[in-house]
Amino acid sequence: IYIRREYAVRIRIINKSWRTANNKAADFMDQGEEGAAEGAEGGEGDAGDKAGEAEKAAIEKGADAGAGAKKSNEEARASGEASNKNSNMKVPTTFNEMFMFNGAVMGFGSSGWMQLILEQFDNMVMNVANSYRLQEECDVLSLVLAKYRGTINLTEFKAVMLASLRSLVPKDWDGDHEVAWGWLWENVERMLKNLL
Repeated sequence: IYIRREYAVRIRIINKSWRTANNKAADFMDQGEEGAAEGAEGGEGDAGDKAGEAEKAAIEKGADAGAGAKKSNEEARASGEASNKNSNMKVPTTFNEMFMFNGAVMGFGSSGWMQLILEQFDNMVMNVANSYRLQEECDVLSLVLAKYRGTINLTEFKAVMLASLRSLVPKDWDGDHEVAWGWLWENVERMLKNLL
């Protein structure tokens, strides 16, 4: 009974976080952009007030008022540069995009076998509750990986997978998620090693 309860909790965690990472990632980004826009609007008013206060203080002290204007120009330029950088940058919003981004950052961008596993990974996650179907998905993946020429280090995939999930499910991510996803990958890795 303990084992059934523990596995049911892990499967529930995996399914919920997978839905969040794939379907609702765009919603999280929209909420984040709205919050950032509100913060920027409020920040402009505060920056304007602070700049005005700084100029008044400079005039009162007999300092050069041009220094305050220069400071305001630098702040405006900095905020302009920041907005240009944000408009040119595409933030990964799905698991596959985040996985490829994290893989490149972690130095695994040239590992073609990771892309092969990534193509089959959704099927494995969606069938985590059905051990026979999960075994079939691993069988298919092993056939695909058998064609790959080069070294395959499955623990590298786990590291990139966990980093990507942590990025896409930041509010809910905790130790239970870490254990559940580690458990899933250990099972997949064990099945794949038996077949390769």
